[in-house]
Amino acid sequence: MKLIVAIIRPDRLNEVLEALYLAEVRGLTASRVLGHGGETERVETYRGTTVKMDLQEKVRLEIGVSEPFVEVTIKAILGSARTGDVGDGKVFVLDVEQVYRIRTGEKNEAAVTPAVAAN
Repeated sequence: MKLIVAIIRPDRLNEVLEALYLAEVRGLTASRVLGHGGETERVETYRGTTVKMDLQEKVRLEIGVSEPFVEVTIKAILGSARTGDVGDGKVFVLDVEQVYRIRTGEKNEAAVTPAVAAN
């Protein structure tokens, strides 16, 4: 099992969610976060004051998947989040030791996206 963490542009969220749905990837958490990577510094004027904007708004997606869904999930995110510009984001793939579904007590693969990937 893996935990896929994707940091994407907020304006690409709907496209990514649609791509994940079409790939039959279910169950995720989305959070609004601040961060920066390779983006250049931005300076804005707010109420007559010049402010240096160091952190950009991003969306963090966390998706727990079984092994057959790892590549499917990554392809869906990469294909739908990419604009080709600096700041498109990153995808991290982390090992998961155990997971439990609270409602049913199901454990590991039974508690995440179904173990058979869609074709």
